[in-house]
Amino acid sequence: METIKDIAKACGVGVSTVSRAINNHPDINPETKQMILDVIKEHNYIPNNSARNLKRTKSKSVAVLIKGISNPFFSRMIEIIEYETQQKKYTFVLQRVEENEDELSVALQLAKEKKLKGIIFLGGMITHSEEKIRQLDVPFVLSTSGYIAGKDMDGKWNGNAGWSFVTVDDYGESYKIVNYLCSLGHKKIAILAADIEDDSIGKLRYEGYKQALRDNGIEPCGDLECHMDERVDNYSMRTGYRLMNKLLSREKDFTAVYAIADSLAIGACRAIIENNKKIPEDYSVAGFDGLEAGEFYNPSITTIRQPVEKIAKETVGLLFQLMQKEGGNRQIILPGELIIRESVKEI
Repeated sequence: METIKDIAKACGVGVSTVSRAINNHPDINPETKQMILDVIKEHNYIPNNSARNLKRTKSKSVAVLIKGISNPFFSRMIEIIEYETQQKKYTFVLQRVEENEDELSVALQLAKEKKLKGIIFLGGMITHSEEKIRQLDVPFVLSTSGYIAGKDMDGKWNGNAGWSFVTVDDYGESYKIVNYLCSLGHKKIAILAADIEDDSIGKLRYEGYKQALRDNGIEPCGDLECHMDERVDNYSMRTGYRLMNKLLSREKDFTAVYAIADSLAIGACRAIIENNKKIPEDYSVAGFDGLEAGEFYNPSITTIRQPVEKIAKETVGLLFQLMQKEGGNRQIILPGELIIRESVKEI
């Protein structure tokens, strides 16, 4: 049910009676009030509770739903998206989505509650059926997370995504940096990866790592893989520190470690140093994202730099094209850049 009139009709009462029930007005029969509230709950109706909210229904708002807000990579993106949105005279709404939450369900409720004109999904991944996705009748763009929607199991783009996204080729760029490590003579390359059940960018980067090893005649080794636990971990330096300590405790032989995010790589470096080892003399360390912190860390982190400003601006531009019906869905895949710094050596 979309409006207060629908609720009133279903209950056999007037709109004013429904309004009194919603606003907890004393001038209403308690049984009638409870009946109305039960119908509202049954139909997931989200009322506008005040004049301020009624006014909001006429406002122009764009929401960013972010999954993985602890990842420092997203900080600059949010800043740019907010600026670009406000430049277009739209209100910017930031909604955090917890790791165990369904971002599509959050979006459906938020779109109804705030009368959104558009939505950007930042991080995470929508893996629902097309039928359920079509329930979201607001233009939306997947940012940094859409490529997996059009991927075959071997990581190749199949062009079948039915919605818009802006991202880098996480599989290909991950392959690139691991292949670079192999070209320097590294044959035992460990990885700090996402949860083994991850079905988003973490999966793509993990698959790119494994394929690069195989193409260099190296069979991936489970003992050199250290995966995050989605119940307690996130893309943070603390997680990288924990995973690296866990990897070192196995006492397995390796010469390089690839962390699928720079934040993990920086935490890993700290763990290596605390274990009285040197970078890159004992272990080479490589990351992914191109965080500013990685550039100024000592030693500076070899990484794949994502074009964060371009991703953010392309995302906003594409969303507004959809909102203004200036074209259909588009998929924009941007190149990353291999940045060679001090944390990796040739052997």
